[in-house]
Amino acid sequence: MRAPVSFILALGAWILPARAVPPPLYTYTVSQDGTAASYDLALAASTIQGVINRVSPEVYLLSSKSGRPQYWLDVMSREGRWLEGRQQLQVADLSGLVRLAGSRLRGAVIWDPAVPATVNVATMLAGVLDGVVLSPDLAAQELAGWRLPVLKDLRGMFTGSETGSAKNDAYRWAIREYLEKGACSAGLLCLFEDSFSAREKGDLSYVVTRDWAVKNRAFVLDLSPWGDERPQDDPGQRLGLDLETYRMILAETRRHSAGKRMTELSGFFAFSKYSNMPGHKSAHDPVPTEWETVYVATPYNVYQNTVTSYCFNQSLHSQAPRAPLHQRHAARSIPLEDKTYVCFLMADYDSGTPLYDFLPDHWKDPRRGTLPLAWGIDPTLLDTYPDLIAYYYATATPMDTFTSDASAAGYMNPNRVPAEEMPLFVRHNQRYFREADMTIAPMVLDWDQPTARVKDAFSEFSPDGFGTIVMDLHGGGGKLPSPQEWRGMPVLELESDVASGVFEGVETTADKLAAAFSKRRVGTPAFHLVRIVWIDPSNVADSVAALKARHPELNLEVLDPYTFLALYKRALPRLAVHGTP
Repeated sequence: MRAPVSFILALGAWILPARAVPPPLYTYTVSQDGTAASYDLALAASTIQGVINRVSPEVYLLSSKSGRPQYWLDVMSREGRWLEGRQQLQVADLSGLVRLAGSRLRGAVIWDPAVPATVNVATMLAGVLDGVVLSPDLAAQELAGWRLPVLKDLRGMFTGSETGSAKNDAYRWAIREYLEKGACSAGLLCLFEDSFSAREKGDLSYVVTRDWAVKNRAFVLDLSPWGDERPQDDPGQRLGLDLETYRMILAETRRHSAGKRMTELSGFFAFSKYSNMPGHKSAHDPVPTEWETVYVATPYNVYQNTVTSYCFNQSLHSQAPRAPLHQRHAARSIPLEDKTYVCFLMADYDSGTPLYDFLPDHWKDPRRGTLPLAWGIDPTLLDTYPDLIAYYYATATPMDTFTSDASAAGYMNPNRVPAEEMPLFVRHNQRYFREADMTIAPMVLDWDQPTARVKDAFSEFSPDGFGTIVMDLHGGGGKLPSPQEWRGMPVLELESDVASGVFEGVETTADKLAAAFSKRRVGTPAFHLVRIVWIDPSNVADSVAALKARHPELNLEVLDPYTFLALYKRALPRLAVHGTP
């Protein structure tokens, strides 16, 4: 006797349950209208988002001005990507976010507009205490209706009585009460601009990023790396005070990381406060200030993810599924001829903002794939935007290769990594290079040529190539390495004379390339690893065509990085004496 069909179907449903319906995705739109009120609202929304998204990816912020969050939501919601099928439900206001958070949100932290640094201290507290950060105005308007307790009210707490600087008093209190006690992440520091000038302009650059700090319970700071001049926001402080506090934060973080992991410093210094900009006369220009920040941080096992302004939804994107990535490594077998060989590194996608906001526009160029190009990205951004990086890998053409950028797995000065920490440095880089399927580090930024210890380290995770830019801003006599092979790893200069950030036209770029090649040319074959910053592939292709037409004597050939570096190794006996381990 056969069982009834209904019984069989019921049994099958019990054995094979219906496919689970994915949970909804809640969206909230921040207003970017340039007002202090929009600053306050976005600050509250992003910190609530960080609390909610700590365990599961539920809240996604959109923008009334920037289309980029919607762009990535659209990309990740189709073609089988991880957000496909998630019903999108709009949350109308902050009260809706508070209700969505429920018991996960334990209360509010009120910051003090009279001490701009307290917006950063409050963000740290929101992460540690599971709170929302509120301005006094917003707290007066909303707290009673939300029935949330005040976890900490920072108003009037910091007057400068300890250090002579209310700003530094706030950070030193936070160090003593939370960082020293291990309440903050040992793996993440956030260098986020405080409210000094941002709030009055409604500048949300480092407001919509605070979900990331809250999710990770990170210490948040905004201090000058310079010890020889006072910052714009605190001109009355004792000379060098900001830097002293900065080093205290770095030292405490290193103590808690205990040599087990390196620490990311996410975010950038505030240009207007700490470098020579309109309205602030400084002895230090922006690029040296960037380099000084890395110079100060590296000995503490800290690497930078520099620009993260307007990096929306890191707390959500970071939870995308991850799997090892793959790309083609094989070098083409070609003869070594008397030519000028060029490899272009499409560079400076080494931090959150370029990867999230700039690269999509260059990636969609219709002529990408007509010229071999290396794309430099920071593989540690797999912790922040793994889905974005996977998308780039999945949509790459056979002409696109991914390498690291500044300097490897994170931006640091390898020569300043303490000798006893070099095994940790190697393990850190091996982990990320392995996941990103990278074997080339073409843009190592440092103050001098790599030491033998540094080259030994890189040969363990970047065996197919090491390129470097050396800038000796401390007067130590830094110089470039000679062309060489080190334990099988080719070593050479990354040339940074051309196309940095703004495309100056085909003819100008062709002339700059010719001048750069002429300056370094010592005969044929010649090899030029060239850095190109935030330029469309079409512009590069047109400039190469113009260069070939104007300088046929160069006998120019553009190669992918693997073929270029393999050929360079073969040519080394004709170029220079080998380095020796």
